Amino acid sequence: MVNQDLLVVENIHKDYGKEEVLKGVSFDMDQAETKVIIGPSGTGKSTLLRCINQLTTPDKGQVWLEGEEVTDNSKDINKFRQRIGMVFQHFNLFEHLTALGNVTLGLKRVKGYDKEKARRIGMEELERVGLSDQSESYPAQLSGGQKQRVGIARALAMEPKIILFDEPTSALDPELIGEVLEVMKDLAKSGMTMLVVTHEMGFANSVSDEIIFMEGGKIIEQGSPNQFFNNPENDRTKEFLHKLTELYGERS
Repeated sequence: MVNQDLLVVENIHKDYGKEEVLKGVSFDMDQAETKVIIGPSGTGKSTLLRCINQLTTPDKGQVWLEGEEVTDNSKDINKFRQRIGMVFQHFNLFEHLTALGNVTLGLKRVKGYDKEKARRIGMEELERVGLSDQSESYPAQLSGGQKQRVGIARALAMEPKIILFDEPTSALDPELIGEVLEVMKDLAKSGMTMLVVTHEMGFANSVSDEIIFMEGGKIIEQGSPNQFFNNPENDRTKEFLHKLTELYGERS
């Protein structure tokens, strides 16, 4: 497939037993674009991210990265995963490794970098997320916000073409959310391609190039932040936004 888009997601379906979680999801992304996926819980947003990097195998459909099919079983998925970073909701850090150890593990084991090169890159990425002073701290010594920033540094260290964020602030105390969102905003400004599942409407409004609203395993509406927040076309979108505003108020 010849396509100029960085990422193409085409007709993704996924069932768990009799439950149809994804019902034909399609979209594409350009380089340096930030797209935000929002929608009610249980609508398949996280499953979609996992299908993109093949942590979950879709039942039907294709994913393409830079014109290569990620969903082709004959290809080495680990090669693709080096180019598709992932930041998880619950951090997924190794508790027995320091912050630096978590960031450098993939560099040494997957990319085969020597200890010094891995350390240099690891320290650069920890500095990028504001944590160079915590390089020797273990996860148990870090706040939730710091742990998530280590997770972002770990993803960045592999020099991915795109980073997938699966509700990166939902496990954080409210006062820690801002420090993670600021790092993500800086990444967007620097040109990192990001696909973000989140309920943070202020972030979606200020940073995203496009917002995708999902419900029931399908894309209900997608458009620019201005269109989405100020002139949504779908009644379900309007209802969802109204409920979010009632629950959280306006967030910047």
